Amino acid sequence: MDLENASSVTEFILAGLTDQPELQLPLFILFTGTYVITIMGNLGLIILIRTNAQLHTPMYYFLFNLSFIDLCYSSVFTPKMLMNFVLTKNIISYSGCLTQLYFFCFFVISENYVLTIMAYDRYVAICNPLLYSVSMSNQVCSWLLGGAYVMGFAGAMAHTGCMLRLYFCHANIINHYMCDILPVLQLSCTSTYVNELVVFVVVGINIIVPSVTIFLSYVLILSNILNINSTEGRSKAFSTCSSHVIVITLFFGSASFMYFKPSSLGSEDQGKVSSVFYTNMVPMLNPIIYSLRNKDVKIALRKTLKGRIFSRTGALFS
Repeated sequence: MDLENASSVTEFILAGLTDQPELQLPLFILFTGTYVITIMGNLGLIILIRTNAQLHTPMYYFLFNLSFIDLCYSSVFTPKMLMNFVLTKNIISYSGCLTQLYFFCFFVISENYVLTIMAYDRYVAICNPLLYSVSMSNQVCSWLLGGAYVMGFAGAMAHTGCMLRLYFCHANIINHYMCDILPVLQLSCTSTYVNELVVFVVVGINIIVPSVTIFLSYVLILSNILNINSTEGRSKAFSTCSSHVIVITLFFGSASFMYFKPSSLGSEDQGKVSSVFYTNMVPMLNPIIYSLRNKDVKIALRKTLKGRIFSRTGALFS
């Protein structure tokens, strides 16, 4: 199907985060800084894991993929979001809107399952350490990550495919800074019942199933940690899991509030503000949290920096 012929509307206008003129410049500076930190942080973590042999373990293999997803995920909508702060009218084509929607869904669903896999990885490492090398072999890790990306592909196809069946007549102002599912559905002049049902089922599966899996993993982890006699052992186990728990709480908490809150409890503007947390804040905070609270990453970073300093010093005196 030709996307442009699927609707009488050939382009949409993104309303942005706010329409208050005095906030445009401060928000542009804020989110530009956030995006730069997100790109540098995730790219830096990717390079660090890739170049340090001591980080070539399943845990950091998953963290590598999480950083890759966050890097791509934030780049799907942030450039368009920033344009809202400097342009009078931020236009996106119909096909461009659906493309943005597809990749947004793909990366956000994939991240759900990568976070779930990381929780399972911690469960195996703490509760079944003797079987860890078998349970988390290279083949198993590849299959788990492959499953995460397949779920992202399936969810994105379901949402985008259902969006193609809708007809948009005249209204073309999306009350958001990106082509998110619910704001786009509000513009349709045909029935959105099927789309809403798909949102309920797909979003429900992709939030509830990972959440329950993560919850059970950490209940078992906590039970195991409390049975550790060594204070040092308990402290190390808590430290290993704390970063992941913080990231999960931020991501799933803000996403659940966005999609599962009753409409009577908040306006569309409140929905936009809440979505900032899982679209902009979480991709920025992930590398910071994992770097500052992870001993192995800090050691690898120090070795990398020292190696570069020594190599430059040697080159200078040679």
